[in-house]
Amino acid sequence: MGRSVSGGCHLRASWLSGKTRPLEYRVAQLEALGRFLDDKKEEILEATELDMGKVRGAGIWGSLNELNVTLNNLCHWMKDEHVDKNLLDSAFIRKDPYGVVLIIAPWNYPIHLFLVPLIGAIAAGNCAIIKPSEISKNTERLVAETLSCYLDNDCFAVVTGGVQETTRLLENKFDYIFFSGSPPVGQIVMTAAAKHLTPVTLELGGKNPCYVSDTCDVTNVARRVAWGRFFNAGQTCIAPDYLLCSVEMQEKLMPALRAAITEFFGPNPQESPDFGRIVNDKHFRRIRALLCSGRVALGGQTDEAERYIAPTVLADVLPSDPAMQEEIFGPVLPIVVIANMDEAIDFINARPRPLVVYAFSCDSKVVNQVLERTSSGGFCGNDTLMHLMLSSLPFGGIGNSGLGKYHGKFTFDTFSHQRGCLHRNMGLETLNTPRYPPYTQQKLGLLTTTFEVKRRGTCTLL
Repeated sequence: MGRSVSGGCHLRASWLSGKTRPLEYRVAQLEALGRFLDDKKEEILEATELDMGKVRGAGIWGSLNELNVTLNNLCHWMKDEHVDKNLLDSAFIRKDPYGVVLIIAPWNYPIHLFLVPLIGAIAAGNCAIIKPSEISKNTERLVAETLSCYLDNDCFAVVTGGVQETTRLLENKFDYIFFSGSPPVGQIVMTAAAKHLTPVTLELGGKNPCYVSDTCDVTNVARRVAWGRFFNAGQTCIAPDYLLCSVEMQEKLMPALRAAITEFFGPNPQESPDFGRIVNDKHFRRIRALLCSGRVALGGQTDEAERYIAPTVLADVLPSDPAMQEEIFGPVLPIVVIANMDEAIDFINARPRPLVVYAFSCDSKVVNQVLERTSSGGFCGNDTLMHLMLSSLPFGGIGNSGLGKYHGKFTFDTFSHQRGCLHRNMGLETLNTPRYPPYTQQKLGLLTTTFEVKRRGTCTLL
């Protein structure tokens, strides 16, 4: 596949030819992606392990499910959506592809997070340029060298490189840009897109709060939080970033979190095949510097040679501490003590809106209160990460945590222009007479009667 940042002209020509529009073409390319995943499974797992020290099996996490959901439903999604109309008109929404789209993928799930948007881009009938992250270099090399053997090179290309190459790439005009990464880089992408008035989806991050009420099953909370925080060594955009709980709950959680970490990763997580490593030296040093926040209650061990940071819990963390000033994106869980639910909600609402809010309580009214009184991209009660597993739910951020949504049909919709269409009868011109000047009171009365929408009554939320 082409690696030149300016080599997208042939994709534009392919798009204009209409090659990507037929259902049969889209299905064939999606099935080719399935063969890529099947044929290269071992190589994908090896590459992601080299990049992340990742658990085997996480490299194609969920991608096959997204592919199969799309293949199972594509013929239905593509159909024109007929809407309310006048008696003799045909009114419908056509799902048009945008054209040539750009997908910029992150490093933390380097296969899954380029495949899922690519599945939607292909399903919607677009041509696409894929930019894998240069930070996960082994996966980048694998994608650049092998994907061209499966997809149509006239319509799909991989571009490699770092910041300089990505900057040059963004100078080109695309019809849609899908970016996953950090808010600061998201601002750069959105600024570049604005020069061409290009629409964007920005899947960003943020500090995802996790409120734990005083009424909960402490053991279950600890297991679910520890799994969500330390999966992929904490390098997950929807990981719980910090806990909010009372000082009494903090004391109860410590032994339960210790037990959960030992259950998952053994007495020495550094030896566990199920605990990953930090992606590079820069991020290792950044995360290690956050360990001065509060007091280290669990973990805290580091090994720079291996880029290993132990599953760590920080107690009594202050809002002003370094760990609360940036997204952690590592295996470190700060606990901030609050007095009650109201204070926790105020704490959450005083900060940029996160990608997800978590709330734990045996009282469903407490969980619902947190849902009702906060704003975030998504919400998950009494668990972590699991809302991501449902392709029936939209996934995306709000405000600082992102713009737009995807997963399942939402990915298809993201890469489709909803084109409003009206098709009228060529005859029956007498019916149009009231809309033409000169206007009389009789004509205006007929127009009002024809197009008036009347209120039917009040709507009640159940």
